[in-house]
Amino acid sequence: MATKDAKGPSMIETFQDFKETKNIDRTTLVSVLEESFRNVIAKIYGSDENFDVIVNPDKGDFEIHRNRVVVADDEVQDENKEIALSEAQKIEPDYEVGEEVSEEVNFQKFGRRAILNLRQTLASKILELEHDSLYQKYKDKVGQVVSGEVYQIWKREVLLIDDEGNELHLPKAEQIPADSYHKGETVRAIVKEVQNENNNPRIILSRTSPKFLERLLESEVPEISDGLITVRRVARMPGDRAKVAVESYDERIDPVGACVGVKGSRVHGIVRELCNENIDVINYSSNMQLFIQRALSPAKVTSITLDQEHRKAEVYLQPEEVSLAIGRGGMNIKLASMLTEYTIDVFRVVSDNEADEDIYLDEFSDEIDQWVIDSIKAIGLDTAKAVLNAPREMLIEKADLEEETVDHLLEVLRAEFE
Repeated sequence: MATKDAKGPSMIETFQDFKETKNIDRTTLVSVLEESFRNVIAKIYGSDENFDVIVNPDKGDFEIHRNRVVVADDEVQDENKEIALSEAQKIEPDYEVGEEVSEEVNFQKFGRRAILNLRQTLASKILELEHDSLYQKYKDKVGQVVSGEVYQIWKREVLLIDDEGNELHLPKAEQIPADSYHKGETVRAIVKEVQNENNNPRIILSRTSPKFLERLLESEVPEISDGLITVRRVARMPGDRAKVAVESYDERIDPVGACVGVKGSRVHGIVRELCNENIDVINYSSNMQLFIQRALSPAKVTSITLDQEHRKAEVYLQPEEVSLAIGRGGMNIKLASMLTEYTIDVFRVVSDNEADEDIYLDEFSDEIDQWVIDSIKAIGLDTAKAVLNAPREMLIEKADLEEETVDHLLEVLRAEFE
């Protein structure tokens, strides 16, 4: 019998192992096994229509039966679907013309090549199923936090293994700069995307994504997971600083207080997870002027002029507030721009008397190269006071000038008013 054949059960046991380790559901596995058997049968007999294939991966066995109709000895036209009366009576003496004969087929008799083909076909199909299953599983997890054990550390990425042995990739660009990894430790990250080139899933993780911080907040702040507080926007400079805008639909709930917790208790764990990333939580507002003002915290804004069409904001502050608005290395203003999705330019507030004494830049052409003056005028600054009231970092970045050039420019302009 085929079920007792040494090669038969061992094949099925192999497929059963796949099911147990790769979580392929039984119905799908049976379907693939049956289809593979039928393909081999069709190649050998020309058709598989009159065959019954019974597969039981749980027990590790299978049966193949061929069904043929009994015809008179001289009327056999298709040996695959018909059997001569004399042959049928050798199986059971009481068979008559018109009855159906069902015989079990010994798969081993198909030959070594057929068995080999079957094994290869099945291995290929089950690998395909495994990849499909993995792709769908992680496709549904995009944007969710997962954990993996560090398996291999390379220069360009860290390879993690999940609890089912699947490979997860954490590229260097998706790692927080201060992250350090050790083999065997557990790492948390968000599923950023699932690539599927040539049906070969590649799961990409991220620890720098704003979504990662959002998901960590959801896990630490019950009001967010309960839907009482909504995280409206997140801006991050991974490992350094982040700004989070939150909103509550219940006036009795202070969304900022709820997210931060008593003495910062709710964000402490997140800060540690993100390598001491400083997290500012602010109230969201659909009033863009108010939102930009809050986003520039801790600086106190004097006034704001908005260009909604080009999503630009000119923010005016007292001189002592400018450095707070810009922040160390321009970090505060960059995060505020990312959070509000507005380009923010910062200016010092000047008195009317100071404005009256202003001088056009072109008058300094004997001390400052004309190309430098043209570069500054190209970003909308025409006078000496306008340049002196603009942050140094903005002049360097927007006018695309060297630091030394900007410092010389500022030195010449300041000297004029001293």
